Amino acid sequence: MQNKFIDTHAHLDFKDYENNLDEVVQEIIDAGIEKVIIPGVTIPETDRVVKLIEKYDMLYGAVGLHPSEANSWRDDTCDLLKEYAKHPKIIAIGEVGLDYYWDKSFVEQQQFVFKEQINLAKKMKLPLIVHDRDAHADTISILKDTSAGEVGVIMHCFSGSTEFAMECVNEGFYVALGGPVTFKNSKKPKEVAKTVPLDKLLLETDSPFLAPHPFRGKLNSPAKIPLIAEEIAKLRNITLEELASATTDNVERVFKLRI
Repeated sequence: MQNKFIDTHAHLDFKDYENNLDEVVQEIIDAGIEKVIIPGVTIPETDRVVKLIEKYDMLYGAVGLHPSEANSWRDDTCDLLKEYAKHPKIIAIGEVGLDYYWDKSFVEQQQFVFKEQINLAKKMKLPLIVHDRDAHADTISILKDTSAGEVGVIMHCFSGSTEFAMECVNEGFYVALGGPVTFKNSKKPKEVAKTVPLDKLLLETDSPFLAPHPFRGKLNSPAKIPLIAEEIAKLRNITLEELASATTDNVERVFKLRI
């Protein structure tokens, strides 16, 4: 019996896939991936996410404004997101959060937009897919202050230490790991993979980025989730079946998605 996997974060709406998405989706199915969640990044591109989740049964979506796009927030943005979030296959608010890596010139605007979208998630009773890059302290501070854990929090593409991972877990948050856990020189993700309780662990690819070893630097796809899962199972000294079962159960719990 084939293991069931869910990719909790893949940007299949990006142009990288527009010419062969049917083929990509078939490869995903053949690899044993049951469901894929496509996060929102900008408001104009959200229509594309909706079209994809309506066309393919296995695809689900999230809506949100990425922190690097925070300056595009307008007075009506929250209302637009709210309308999108009413779609039955929109199962989260995201990808939202803070990113201090590329540009720290609009940190206050990022924080404002993050809080607005947390409030939206609470109103809609949807979990949050959180982007946190070089902003660990502010990210968890805002999540705590807003009681975001009430609706469920997924720390996407987790890049922090084991100590920060456990701080997140203690708040009830889920930790999502992807391709970097397979990189030979990635010590922190490997330690996190070994440390986080199994009932708080999720799998993702962040496609088209961060393809796992031995495909590092190439176009990523949810079909590569088994490579990530195999590495985590090895690090934890458990079977692939145990990991697949646990991470699928976690998806069902936090996203309220039946597999």
